[in-house]
Amino acid sequence: MPERRKFYLILVVAEKPSVAQTIAAVLGAKEKKDGFLTGSGYIVSWCVGHLVGLSEAAAYGEQYKKWSYDSLPILPQEWKYTVSADKEKQFKTLKELMHRADVSEVVNACDAGREGELIFRFVYEMAGCKKPMRRLWISSMEDSAIKEGFSRLKNGEEYDALFASALCRAKADWLIGINATRLFSVLYNHTLNVGRVQIPTLKMLVDRDAAITTFKKEKYYHVRLALSGAEAASERISDKAEADALKTTCEVSKAVCTSLVKEKKTAAPPKLFDLTSLQREANRLFGYTAKQTLDLAQALYEKRLLTYPRTDSAFLTDDMGDTAAGIIKLLCGKFSFMAGKDFTPELGKVLNSKKVSDHHAIIPTMELAKTDLAALPESERNILTLAGARLLMATAAPHTFEAVTAIFECAGQSFTARRKTVLFDGWKEIDRKYRAALKNKTETDDADSDTEKTLPPFTEGQTFENPAATVTEHDTTPPKPHNEASLLSAMERAGSEDTDPDAERKGLGTPATRAAVIEKLVKGGFVERKGKQLLPTKDGINLVCVLPDTLTSPQLTAEWENNLTQIAKGKADPAAFMEGIENMARELVKTYPFLSDDKAQMFKPEREVLGSCPRCGSPVYEGKKNYYCSNKDCIFTMWKNDHFFEERKVTFTPKIAAALLQSGKVNVKKLYSPKTGKTYDGTIVLADTGGKYVNYRIELPKKK
Repeated sequence: MPERRKFYLILVVAEKPSVAQTIAAVLGAKEKKDGFLTGSGYIVSWCVGHLVGLSEAAAYGEQYKKWSYDSLPILPQEWKYTVSADKEKQFKTLKELMHRADVSEVVNACDAGREGELIFRFVYEMAGCKKPMRRLWISSMEDSAIKEGFSRLKNGEEYDALFASALCRAKADWLIGINATRLFSVLYNHTLNVGRVQIPTLKMLVDRDAAITTFKKEKYYHVRLALSGAEAASERISDKAEADALKTTCEVSKAVCTSLVKEKKTAAPPKLFDLTSLQREANRLFGYTAKQTLDLAQALYEKRLLTYPRTDSAFLTDDMGDTAAGIIKLLCGKFSFMAGKDFTPELGKVLNSKKVSDHHAIIPTMELAKTDLAALPESERNILTLAGARLLMATAAPHTFEAVTAIFECAGQSFTARRKTVLFDGWKEIDRKYRAALKNKTETDDADSDTEKTLPPFTEGQTFENPAATVTEHDTTPPKPHNEASLLSAMERAGSEDTDPDAERKGLGTPATRAAVIEKLVKGGFVERKGKQLLPTKDGINLVCVLPDTLTSPQLTAEWENNLTQIAKGKADPAAFMEGIENMARELVKTYPFLSDDKAQMFKPEREVLGSCPRCGSPVYEGKKNYYCSNKDCIFTMWKNDHFFEERKVTFTPKIAAALLQSGKVNVKKLYSPKTGKTYDGTIVLADTGGKYVNYRIELPKKK
């Protein structure tokens, strides 16, 4: 009897459960199990983000459990990895699946990029898997894109250099982050998170704040001539008397048109969205934070309504023309602001494979055809509509206008009048209609500046006798504080001029991590939000001041990205890169051996003085369990758990403590009487402060 052939399964590992479910549906893996789906020859499971990561410093020895200067620098020789505490069950599931006898190969279906590669490889290696590995690389969760991706899976080894690059990035961030954070935290007796991307980002906020704080307002003036219904303005004049004198002279002189220039100008359509530009525009229009926009775009991606959001590309690949045309046709029918408009897209503007890195630009998908936009949450609908409107604008005709500049000479000075006449609205018409359709517009229509304004038909040599003149007064204005939109732009551009044109990542952070960087600075107390503004706190300003330029400048990131790009291409040695990072960590510790007492107190929290000590007059502060005198020689203390307060069921709050210190008494409602079991209103009096313990007594209201 012939031997029965064994049936093997292919294990597919996605980054998130929702993505795994979509892939499983396309592959026909419909049977749900605990931690995976199976069917049609496939097992589809998931990672839940970073399942495995580099171990904490304490894993390398007892001496690293406490933060101390003497234990620095920490330079692991054999790197250790740890499974996230809350994700051990899923890791165990993946490990068991990878070692199943009927699994013949593993497909890495984590997000197509450097971090997705890292997430999968950490699990693959930690699980000790040796089975053949292949790679799925897609930019959309549509069924057609998944099917096409599985039809052209690549050998996992082709991405070894990308993994090496990702691993170097992770280790380098660990080495500099752990050593710098511990070093400066120990020196300043305060937890100071020092991250390669966080700190230069904070520096930009601090620099902007300094520019605003040190800004000195100055007045300046313009002299304006009224010429046949048009107004021509002088250059800035800083002296009021000079402006007044020019006005007077002009009114008894003649103005001559010395130049008349008419130019036909074109405003090209905006590019498609990458993640950063989507975050900027969503912040400007809707006030969404970068993190909110990323979360919304991710939710739409997982619903298959939007393409992969973590992209830094603003173009589609050359072969996507038909796809884009189909989506545009669908959008024209879906969006009310496109109703009745005859729209012929110019697709060539958005197709350029050479400018697409891991993923193409963010656009809606054909899944939109089956979706009722009104049924989506408003925030998701806003992002989806914004991405769709941008696709329409990007493929629309240019906006053209005629710009007319007339220059006049009068009393030896030049005066300029400018106007523009719109010749063809082009993409700006779509922009205007889209903004008008927004339910909750957060700003006025930008199109106001494009309303048609014409100059009178001036001619060169034309003269105007004794023109009427006025002087207008103005103030110079400081730079505006950063908001998320402007900070994201600054992060995107930072250090770009020093970064390899082929680098996978430019600027500070990645499109996917910039939002998290901003949130971490806010959570750490180094940045605060005031409305849309992002402002550095006192601790944030101090932190930037105490760190070396190597950590506050985006130059370090530019250098790293240049090296990581070469490693990803197989053109640079990962070991040499890591040796340089270790040397940097050693040098950092060596440069900062100690601080003066004054400097070490920089980050000491400012304590609120509750009042003066009744014994010695020194300030009294709140502690965890008491209110204590700041004079170490004085033993005055009011304990929060004093039996007097507990017996009367009164919480001894800072407000009560402050009142007692100020006037010696405080009125309290609903004091509990342990004798009668009832409550009553009374006054607690600071009765005796002379002995070892403070004593209190009750005064009852006098009967009328």
